[in-house]
Formats: sequence, C-alpha cells, structure tokens
Amino acid sequence: MTRTVVAAERAVFRGGVVPVLAAAFLWGTVGPAQILAGTDASPVAIGACRMLLGGLVLGLCTARPAGVRSVWRRRTWGWTAVSIAVTAAFQACFLEAVARNGAALATAVTFGTVPVVSGVCGRLLAGERLGGRWVCGTAGAVAGIVLLLVPDGGADTDGTGVLLGIVAGAGFGIYISATKQLEERGADTATAAPISVFCAGILVSPWVFTHPQGLAEPRALALIGWLALATTALGYLLFTRGVRLLSGATVGTLSLAEPLVAAVLGVALLGERPGAAAVVGAVLLLGGLVVVSLPARRRTRPVPALEGGRD
Repeated sequence: MTRTVVAAERAVFRGGVVPVLAAAFLWGTVGPAQILAGTDASPVAIGACRMLLGGLVLGLCTARPAGVRSVWRRRTWGWTAVSIAVTAAFQACFLEAVARNGAALATAVTFGTVPVVSGVCGRLLAGERLGGRWVCGTAGAVAGIVLLLVPDGGADTDGTGVLLGIVAGAGFGIYISATKQLEERGADTATAAPISVFCAGILVSPWVFTHPQGLAEPRALALIGWLALATTALGYLLFTRGVRLLSGATVGTLSLAEPLVAAVLGVALLGERPGAAAVVGAVLLLGGLVVVSLPARRRTRPVPALEGGRD
C-alpha cells in the first residue's frame, strides 16, 4: 500500500506539478520579452493578437468537435463564459501593468495575488482543503513577493499599474477555478483552453483596429510570435495537462514561479540589480514553491501486535 501511495504521488508530481511549473516558466518570460522588444505598439493590442493567434494554434492542436460540444452544454457554458471574460481581463491588464511598472514589479504584483484568489475560490466552490503545507508554502511565497516589491533606488511605482496587476492576478486565479469547475462538469479542458483564449482575443480585438500603430514593426511581430506560440499555445497546453491532477490552491501557489522567472531574467537580460530585500524575497519565494510542489513523505505506522485473549 505504501509503495502504491508513493507511486501515485510521484505520478502527480510528474504529470501535474512539472507541466504547471513549465507553463509558469514560459509565462514568466512575457514581461521581460515585452521590455526587450521595446515596441511602441499598444500592450492591449499586442495581447489581442497574442490571444487570437495563440488560441487558433492551440485549438488546431487540441480541439475536437466532441470537446467543443462539451464546453457549451447547459452545465458548462456559464463557466466557459467566465473563463473567457477573465482571460481577456488578465491579458489586457497584465501587459498594460508591465508597460507601466516594468516586468519584475508587474509580474510580482500579479502572481502574488493569484494563490490567494485561487485558494479562496477552491475552498468556496469545491470545498478544497487548504492543508498546512499549502498555508506555510503560500505564506512564505507571498512574503517573498512582498519583499520583491520593496522599492530599490527610489524608483517610482505607478499606482494604476499596481491596480491593473491585482486585477490581472485575480482574473488568473478565477480562471484556475473555472477550469476545475469545467472539468468536474465533464467538459474537455483541452478544448476549453483554446476556446477561452481565442474568444477572449475576439473580445479585446477592437484595440487592434483603434490602436494599430506599431503592430507591423519587426520587433512587435517577433514579440507577438513568441507570446502567441510559446507562452500561449505551448504554455496553455502544458497548464491544461497539469491542472487536472492538482487542486486549484496548489496550482495558484505554483504560479508564483512566474515572478521568480521574471526576476531572474531581469537580472540576466535586462541588467536589473536587485537589492538585499529582493534577494531574500526570491529565496523565500523559491522555498515556498518547494514546500508546496514536492511530494509529501508519508510515514508508515507500525502495525500493533495482536494481544492474546485471556481465558
């Protein structure tokens, strides 16, 4: 029995934790890529192009007619609509937050919000138990996020950008719960993901026509290509595979890997030099992720010897 439990936990780690962390790594490149591109195109218009192209490619790879029908059944269409709305809000708000506050700060604010929202939603909607490991790991990770937000060098922080990051994080936290609700109601989540992304792109597409400036530049096209193919098509493919085996609360905490990736890329590619508080915050963040993601060790209880009865 013990070997069976250990094997099951390892399967969850390989099939759930690893794909979600891989998706988080890809999504952590979004902010740095936007800064590196240095394009004058509207962040919201870029987000719309990202969702339209990425959702189309993802749909060609994963969507099936039966899956499409499962997403729009009476039991599921409401959660499908929720996932579309929050995906649109996340994409538009996050890229605008990056443009206002930079990659590291915007990513930290956004994904510092995710585990709290996803944990609360999982508890209220699915009755998920928030165990001690989740509480400790999430508390350490969020504390790390707070330290990453400590101003360094007197840089000004755009309040609107912070608010947009919080809205984006709340949207992604709700998206995690919506995905779990669709799965519980029998929807094909491999099909639900491209539908959510592509339809969200349609909702945001007016920005492409009202703010087309700079979208045809080579830098903007390269940015859209990376965001659509790598961070959207491949990222959502990995995320959809992993989220099936994990609770919404755990997925939300694992998403905190994204600001860590953004911070590392900021140092390596953008020349950012974090202060002591940011370094401590990164260590706390990484430690929290380890606590939540690694399989738990189960102790086997010795079987008590049977006592002989007295005549």
